[in-house]
Amino acid sequence: MNQLSPRQQQILDFIRTFLEEHEYPPSIRDIQEGCGISSTSVVDYNLRKLEEKGCIRRDREISRGIEILGPRGRRPRIVEVPLLGTIAAGQPIPVPAADTWHAQAEETLAVTEDIVRGKTNVFALRVRGKSMIEDLIDDGDIVFLEPTRTADDGDRVAVWLKDRGEVTLKRIYRENGRIRLQPANATMQPIYTDPDNVEIQGRFISSLRPSD
Repeated sequence: MNQLSPRQQQILDFIRTFLEEHEYPPSIRDIQEGCGISSTSVVDYNLRKLEEKGCIRRDREISRGIEILGPRGRRPRIVEVPLLGTIAAGQPIPVPAADTWHAQAEETLAVTEDIVRGKTNVFALRVRGKSMIEDLIDDGDIVFLEPTRTADDGDRVAVWLKDRGEVTLKRIYRENGRIRLQPANATMQPIYTDPDNVEIQGRFISSLRPSD
């Protein structure tokens, strides 16, 4: 590895420390502020030099796509997932119409690739309520879902209830010509509805509890 300039070593140390503290890479703005650098163009120049010297790998398609290389091994690849709003894990709450509800992301989350389990087009929703608490999904958690219109019995799904114009997160079961949407909370009752009233929007992949 070519010798690093003091500035490049400072940036590399900052990236490593940031990764250890946050479990995701810093943005260029984070590096600029954390290292006291005058402009983002100076940061970008030094990142290119670090890349040329084999210290890091960058994915320019995402804002935090920096991966440290070398003796410590590869860091998990970072992917960006749109956070599309709130989903009820309790009583359903109103959300936008079924054909537009995920058109506008509130923000983008940078997460490691293991969170999305290798799936593509994953989206995230913030949970409101405690009906899935026995599945370790609590109020305020972020759930990651794979877009789908179908699911097997027992799958955890985001379901659009057409007659209410509402969406909820539950386990789905088909029985006796109707749909049972089952909470994972022994104190709560399932929702029973007609199959024509249900539109599956996404299948649960994983969840994340934001740090306090």
